[in-house]
Amino acid sequence: MLFDALGTLVELDPPAPLLRRGLAQRLGLEISATEAEDAIAAEIAYYRAHLGEGRDRASLADLRRRCATALRAALPPAAHALELPALEEILLDALHFKAFADAPPALLAARRAGARVLVVSNWDVSLGDVLERLGLARLLDGVVTSAAAGSRKPDAKVFSQALALAAALPARALHVGDSLEEDVMGARAAGIRPVLVRRDGRPGPPGVMTISTLAQLRFG
Repeated sequence: MLFDALGTLVELDPPAPLLRRGLAQRLGLEISATEAEDAIAAEIAYYRAHLGEGRDRASLADLRRRCATALRAALPPAAHALELPALEEILLDALHFKAFADAPPALLAARRAGARVLVVSNWDVSLGDVLERLGLARLLDGVVTSAAAGSRKPDAKVFSQALALAAALPARALHVGDSLEEDVMGARAAGIRPVLVRRDGRPGPPGVMTISTLAQLRFG
C-alpha cells in the first residue's frame, strides 16, 4: 500500500493567517489578509518548483532560505528590509501540518491486513520529520520523497523506488492519492493500481476508483 502525503494523509492549516500573526507579534509588521495570501502563494509556487533541491539537511536549509527570500519579495515594500533568519522562522511556524482523522486508522488497517505501507510524496527530505511529529511514522514501513529519489510524481521512477523498498511487484501494489495527474497517472505509468481521494465528494473520472475518505479503503 502506497500513500501520498499532502491531501491524502496530512493537511496544511491555512498558512496566511499564521503568517500575519507571526509578522505582527514578532516583527511588529501589520499586513492585510490579501497581502498574506499573495505572499504565501508566491512562496508555495517557488517551493513547488524547487522542492527536489531539498535532498539533505544542507540543501534543505538552503532551500528554506530561498523560500523565505521569495516570500519577502512578495510581501509589501515595508517587509523588504526584514532579516531573512527571522522571516524564515515565521514562515516555518506558519506551515502547520496535521494528520487527517482517517489517516491513522487506514494505515493500521492496511498493516493488520498484512500489507507493507509506504508514503510516496513530492516533498523535500523533511517529510519524515513531519510524519514523525504527527505520529504517522510508526505506522509506516518507509517514506520515499521525490527529493531523495531524484524524481517526482507522475514519473514512474519514484514509485519504482518505493516498490523496491517494499520488495513488491507493481501488480501487487495499490497507490492512494488526491492528484489525478501525480497520483493516478503516475501510479498507472508504474503499473500500479490507483485510488483517487476526493475529500469534497466529487466523482472521479470513469475507470478510476474514487473515495471521499480513507475509511472506504478495503484490504485483503
